[in-house]
Amino acid sequence: MKNKLTNNIGLKFAAVLFAALLWLIVVNVDDPVDTNIYRNIPVTVTNEEVVTNTGKTYQILDDTQTVTVAVTAPRSVLSQIKNNDIKAEADMREMELKSLVPVTVTVDGFEGKYESAEATPRNIQVKIEDQTKNTFPLSVDTTGTLRDGYVLGETKTNPETITIRGSESLVATIDKAVARVNISGLAEDKELDAELILYDAKGNVIDQTLLTNNLGEKGVSVDVQVLSKKDLTLDFEVSGSPANGYVYTGLTSTPDRISVCGTAKALKGLDSIQIPSSELDISGATGKEEIVVDISPYLPEGVELVDDTAKNVIVTVTVELEGAQTIEFPVEGIVVNNLASGLKIDYEDVEDLSLQFKGSQDALNSLDVRNGVSIDLKDCKDPGTYIVPVSVEVPESVTLVTQPSIKILLQKKEE
Repeated sequence: MKNKLTNNIGLKFAAVLFAALLWLIVVNVDDPVDTNIYRNIPVTVTNEEVVTNTGKTYQILDDTQTVTVAVTAPRSVLSQIKNNDIKAEADMREMELKSLVPVTVTVDGFEGKYESAEATPRNIQVKIEDQTKNTFPLSVDTTGTLRDGYVLGETKTNPETITIRGSESLVATIDKAVARVNISGLAEDKELDAELILYDAKGNVIDQTLLTNNLGEKGVSVDVQVLSKKDLTLDFEVSGSPANGYVYTGLTSTPDRISVCGTAKALKGLDSIQIPSSELDISGATGKEEIVVDISPYLPEGVELVDDTAKNVIVTVTVELEGAQTIEFPVEGIVVNNLASGLKIDYEDVEDLSLQFKGSQDALNSLDVRNGVSIDLKDCKDPGTYIVPVSVEVPESVTLVTQPSIKILLQKKEE
């Protein structure tokens, strides 16, 4: 039996070696070792107290807060490794030359299944500095849009200031601290949690990883006031009397309505703004006058303009000879008769048609031509520019001073 085991011992040993070699070849052909690259892996700094316990702090330089990691392992293992499985750490106890901290890499859940994991760069570069603090006022930045019919009122941060600690060089870059809130769909006053954002003087966002603040777990919030919006008419009165032989015939304002905002209580029952006659003195007037009126002093308490720049209103006061009246008739109100099929009309830059009338003052005061101004296009069959007479229906007691006409452009309709 012993002779059988020892016979051809060299051949048997070679067979074992060949089998082992063949197994290694099969394994590597079936599941070869390869290297995968994983980018933007964040570096976690550990044992910071090595620096901070001395009253110092540190700043990571040259954008080495993240590294690229090369993992070497069988392909079957690499196919399972994700970015969040890779942990890169820089231990401050290992700092060299007071500025370089080696980065070590591990792959959680795959211990013993990979051959190597190396970071590029191999070190993070830090700058050790004295720690400082500064206090900044908090301003508010809103995103999103309120529900229709509402406008943003006052906003207030809680707290109103923030104290930030960090390295001298990093804290010195802070220009402003902002509490950002999303107001989408709001229709009532509300306190909203906010996101703290720090900006430098160029408007760039500052990374807060190496900064601390005094907000604690509560963080920062913003009290948001939401106001109702309403459109109001403007009611004007005039004072004084025109020159002898002239009469005041009316006024117009641009705009004739304004948008205001306020609490629901302040706006309740409010439909117009009354502008006193002291703003429009027509004493001795002999014609049209344009007067700029600041309406903001006449807004009720608790009511303000949606647009502060809209406070100035242009009022056109019309004064005419007694027995005469001019009406600025909008071209949109002209009745168009016999417009050819397939054509459309355009008045180009003309907005109003000036109509002059004479008659007794009583008749002129009651004159209404809103439905009595028309044009007839029976002789205008082709596209082009035409000057056509305007027909104006007036009562017998009123005379149209001049027969008006208007320039029109006829164009083919778009199909």
